[in-house]
Amino acid sequence: VGGATQEASAPQISIEHFAFGTPMLSVTVGTTVMWVNHDDDLHTVTSSDGLFASPGLDTDDMFAYHFTAPGTYAYRCALHPHMTGTIIVQ
Repeated sequence: VGGATQEASAPQISIEHFAFGTPMLSVTVGTTVMWVNHDDDLHTVTSSDGLFASPGLDTDDMFAYHFTAPGTYAYRCALHPHMTGTIIVQ
């Protein structure tokens, strides 16, 4: 039950129209961020420094990552490099 509650309150970034819906998000250390693909095409969530990488996300697929250290985390869609975003962890 605790995991479901944590997921329900996790910040969500939608993937729509070949873009990350929230291109920059600030969170605190210990936050899990969830990405949800609402496009009809495959997308990925791939960090620029190799820290995390989702598999190809189909329509309505989700990917979550738990940020445990402060920093600035740039990411992109590996299939569509013009799709970029940043998570700032404080």
